[in-house]
Amino acid sequence: MNLFNVYPLFNINPVKAQGSFLWDDKGEKYLDFYGGHAVISIGHNHPHYQNQLKNQLDKISFYSNSVQNELQTELAEKLGKLSGLEDYNLFLCNSGAEANENALKLASFHNGKNKVLYFSGSFHGRTSAAVSVTDNPKIVAPVNYDERFIKSEWNNIEQLEEVFEKQGNEISSVIIEGIQGVGGIMIPTVEFLTKIKELCEKYNVVLILDEVQSGYGRSGYFFAHQEFEIEADIITTAKGMGNGFPIGGVLIHPKFQASNGLLGTTFGGNHLACVAAIAVLDVMKDENLIENAQKMGEYIENEIKDFPHIKTIRRKGLMIGIELDRDCSEVRNSLLYHHHVFTGNSNDKAVLRILPALNIKKEETDLFINALKEVLENI
Repeated sequence: MNLFNVYPLFNINPVKAQGSFLWDDKGEKYLDFYGGHAVISIGHNHPHYQNQLKNQLDKISFYSNSVQNELQTELAEKLGKLSGLEDYNLFLCNSGAEANENALKLASFHNGKNKVLYFSGSFHGRTSAAVSVTDNPKIVAPVNYDERFIKSEWNNIEQLEEVFEKQGNEISSVIIEGIQGVGGIMIPTVEFLTKIKELCEKYNVVLILDEVQSGYGRSGYFFAHQEFEIEADIITTAKGMGNGFPIGGVLIHPKFQASNGLLGTTFGGNHLACVAAIAVLDVMKDENLIENAQKMGEYIENEIKDFPHIKTIRRKGLMIGIELDRDCSEVRNSLLYHHHVFTGNSNDKAVLRILPALNIKKEETDLFINALKEVLENI
């Protein structure tokens, strides 16, 4: 049997990782400035993270959600405290797409409506409803397409108001990323988010903040939208939540009522996943990683802002989009193959996406900065 060939692969096979570095099967060392799509939040193989998982393996790794699991309670309490959302409730699942699926369903259960508003440039996942609110026709199969999903332009308040005026009474939820990642590090304006919140309240629409990539301290706030003091009805999270262990979460405002069987999952919130997520929160708190994201992100921007071929830098914390005056693929490939630095791209072909671990150190950022400078000066 062969693998189903859906991924364009770099000819690199990582076999070892530590902190912000990877080693391939040939012994070559790489700086990880992408974290596998913002998944590696506290660095590869952090000792506390490793020890907690190893200890849990000696106890119990899995049982279904038909029994009590005190680790879920511990995770919810620690997540509530660190995020400042202690009055919210937590539903655990396995991925960002699954979190968004459950958020969209919960919103529809809540108000009985069936339309969803999403935005240009969005990416919310590849599953049924999540891909229907993703702005990429290439990955939306005919079975996923439905006119109930309405697209509006990013940061366009006038169009937003027109959509609500025409269809507001039929809209169940609005789903928006705290910062668009795949879209090219697109940051919503405070005016745009404020207007969305205002219209959602007026028309009894659920506001879903997709913080799958922009959450968990990456923006310099626990969740990116918290900078603007916007209260979301539902928040979804995943990537950095488990530092590589598959886990997702739906943070649910207390106005939503739970009932038996309303949501469910086999693997979500299993013992190993919870231990991984608790370890991440412990490290984030003990090592002040949200503050470090602010500090290191600002340092990187200040050091690279005058480099040639950079048009703009879009950044919050360590969620950085470097817009070049050309397709970024040449720069990305040169960084990877000549300087051994992993970076990312986006749907905007000119944007180089930077998503290092939140505990990145200055000497490691300098490796990236010097490599980028050399690449750009030699184009």
